[in-house]
Amino acid sequence: MTRKFFGTDGVRGKANTHPMTAEMALRIGAAAGRYFRNDGSNGHRVVIGKDTRLSGYMFESALTAGLTSTGMNVLLLGPVPTPAVGLLTTSMRADLGIMISASHNPHQDNGIKFFGPDGFKLSDEAEVEIETLIDGDLTPAKAENIGRAKRIDDGRFRYAERIKSTFPHGMRLNGLKVVIDCAHGAAYRVAPEVLWELGATVIPVGVNPNGYNINDGCGSTHTDLAAEVIRREGADVGICLDGDADRVMILDETGKVADGDQLMALMAGRWADQGRLKDGTLVATVMSNLGLEHYLQGRGLRLERTSVGDRYVVEAMRKGGWNLGGEQSGHIVMTDYATTGDGLLAGLQFLSAMIDSGLPASALTRTFETVPQMLKNVRYPQGHDPLGTAKVKAAIADAEAKLTGKGRLLIRKSGTEPMIRVMAECEDDALLAQVVEGIVAEVEQAV
Repeated sequence: MTRKFFGTDGVRGKANTHPMTAEMALRIGAAAGRYFRNDGSNGHRVVIGKDTRLSGYMFESALTAGLTSTGMNVLLLGPVPTPAVGLLTTSMRADLGIMISASHNPHQDNGIKFFGPDGFKLSDEAEVEIETLIDGDLTPAKAENIGRAKRIDDGRFRYAERIKSTFPHGMRLNGLKVVIDCAHGAAYRVAPEVLWELGATVIPVGVNPNGYNINDGCGSTHTDLAAEVIRREGADVGICLDGDADRVMILDETGKVADGDQLMALMAGRWADQGRLKDGTLVATVMSNLGLEHYLQGRGLRLERTSVGDRYVVEAMRKGGWNLGGEQSGHIVMTDYATTGDGLLAGLQFLSAMIDSGLPASALTRTFETVPQMLKNVRYPQGHDPLGTAKVKAAIADAEAKLTGKGRLLIRKSGTEPMIRVMAECEDDALLAQVVEGIVAEVEQAV
């Protein structure tokens, strides 16, 4: 299904560059408003959250103008994590939820993510219909039917209470020293507050947003700062969120990083032991390490793989009736509690495992041995298709032949930025480097 503006996670790009302009945001808002206000009544609502990027003000205003012009009433949450938007869309009985964020990307990028009235991200089919409306004639509402906009001041507190309710009743974090890196992003206030209220000694990092420093040398994609703080302060564990707090990396007491695969393995094993893992199935993407698959098989559990993108993980979970899934990048989805990935929620689940077991973080972040994996990214100009050249195709075919029976190869275009991702897994380190670097060289030559 071809989409013009939407990628794997909404509309995304560099701020003030098509399609992420104020003009386009207004049209996107108007199109979404027209799509959801399909009966002409004035009772329809949309909640809008954002992270801490400077451009968030611009897109918030433009989306509000477009939505209210079609008769939608807008509830503005301000800076809140992406999962808070999914939660509040349902709890506030809204028809639509919108999160303004480019997740783990730098400040100059931004994006617009949509949630339906059930709190889950919109389907591909719904996004295609909205795209059709964007390109069409957007008839505004009559003057007497223009929507209203209202600030909701307690959005983060509602989210905080919901998050704390997922933590075992009566359990406290007393005695745990926790480094929480909020990436100067959407969770910069709520995450430290929740941990402190549950009894932890909190060491906050990345909690001074200025509009430009989101994800800059901190957060789930830049964990060195948190690791340094853990070692300096003698902390027990680190929780590193990304800019919109829907993904997480866990750091042990030495500062070593455990990615989403290790966290999913831990949770799948614990949930299986407790009889909570539905059908003994974990859902993850094609990027997850073979070691995770081997571990689950050894436990008599099953791994269901999907395309890359947490939305595809969630779609598979809903279709199969499964309740645990995620991505190696740190999106952890627990549909018993939330409709999308939630970094803080996953972090609390890890902390509860520490309390339950009495084990240090390092003992809980080595659930399985990883198969050596190499991932390299190559940027390419918009409008080009380096994967379509004869030499690149030949290099990929040669690599696949060499890996037959020894590992696997995955080549894909990013759904959020103009980038080719080349990933391979193999026990033979020399062969692994040879096939990945060979393909990367041909892609770079084609670019």
